[in-house]
Amino acid sequence: MVKICFLGAGSTVFAKNVLGDCMHAPSLRDAHVTLLDIDPDRLSVSERMLRNMNQTLGADTRFSAYLSEDAEKALADADFVVNAIQVGGYEPGTVIDFDVPKKYGLRQTIADTLGIGGIFRALRTIPVMLDYCHVMERVAPNALMLSYTNPMAMLTGAILKATSVRTVGLCHSVQGCATWLCRMLDLPTDDLEWKIAGINHQGWLLELKRHGEDLYPEVRRRAQLPEYQHKDAVRFELMKWFGYYVTESSEHTSEYVPWFIKAKAPELIERFHIPLDEYPRRCVHQIDSWNAMRAELLSDKPLKHERGHEYASYIFDAVVSGTPFVFGGNVLNTGLIPNLPQGCCVEVKCVADRNGVTPTYAGNLPPQCAALTRTNVNVQEMVIEAALTRKRAAIYQAALLDPHTSAELTIDEIVALCDDLIEAHGSYLPAYT
Repeated sequence: MVKICFLGAGSTVFAKNVLGDCMHAPSLRDAHVTLLDIDPDRLSVSERMLRNMNQTLGADTRFSAYLSEDAEKALADADFVVNAIQVGGYEPGTVIDFDVPKKYGLRQTIADTLGIGGIFRALRTIPVMLDYCHVMERVAPNALMLSYTNPMAMLTGAILKATSVRTVGLCHSVQGCATWLCRMLDLPTDDLEWKIAGINHQGWLLELKRHGEDLYPEVRRRAQLPEYQHKDAVRFELMKWFGYYVTESSEHTSEYVPWFIKAKAPELIERFHIPLDEYPRRCVHQIDSWNAMRAELLSDKPLKHERGHEYASYIFDAVVSGTPFVFGGNVLNTGLIPNLPQGCCVEVKCVADRNGVTPTYAGNLPPQCAALTRTNVNVQEMVIEAALTRKRAAIYQAALLDPHTSAELTIDEIVALCDDLIEAHGSYLPAYT
């Protein structure tokens, strides 16, 4: 019987999607699933919801719920681990990430991947994940962990550099990228072929074909037409100058580069349709939705679930059954993309089977794409350095190298901002010297 441990099981909707999918897979239907969270109420709701769904679907899944202090019991002898934790939550974590930089005139959209917000989200999350991983090294040394938590590259990279835990980072932006682009430009989506490689949230759509014919010339033409340009303005602008489309949304992408969110050029916000403070709005909406959904989940009405397209159940099934499954995953760069730094976290095509997860060689990115991506990798690598060494100077250096932050603030302002964020996060961060 397979054992799956879900870290952050209070993320009820995501737990429903991932574990509901597992209930549909013959090799996983009788799994023992352990649920782990810091919030007893949300953990209880998730457990009750999953038991309801298990009964409705006629699966034989067994559930056990644990609070975080019982992590060792939850993880013991696990075959698979799903990571979906968010350290600090909306409040105080996200609120601090947005409100403190605003005092310096630094605005953000999502702040979960790069930028000053992404840096501090990583700094409060990496230590917690490393603690869980050290438990895994003791009680589940052969487990495969799928990590969905952002900032994906920083967190996955830190785990792979600092522990022996087999880990691959997963994100939704790769699997829907080509289809989304074609639909947005009113192009057919049947029989598409594509190749994507890069880093998380900045994977490059290197090839796009339909019926074997290159679609990129038409994509580039349509993307600059007025009737389409506004739909994905930041990504289309990058494609105009760098030649290729990136996997993550315009609101995300706008804060990975220095050209779009600028206090001295506020007209860019309207021109490129940039939703400042978008993530806090989403958080508030999600909290309201959770409060409305909670009563429904506890009503004991039969809960149905159709298997979706989340990678997790397909990867688990491939490892158990031996039937290969191909997906985009985040792993360390062992020459997979030669013109990105060795050892950084890259996003490439991977194959899951009885051997676990095997990444594949992607080759060089176009030189202009690699150059832009390295500006993001620089920040990620310094954040990992800071988290692993506990050196305060490395936090400053990560922020000084960040494209958006450095385009807006002086060195003195960036250092002061980092000091203010360290103080505001308090016990959510370890001591830095």
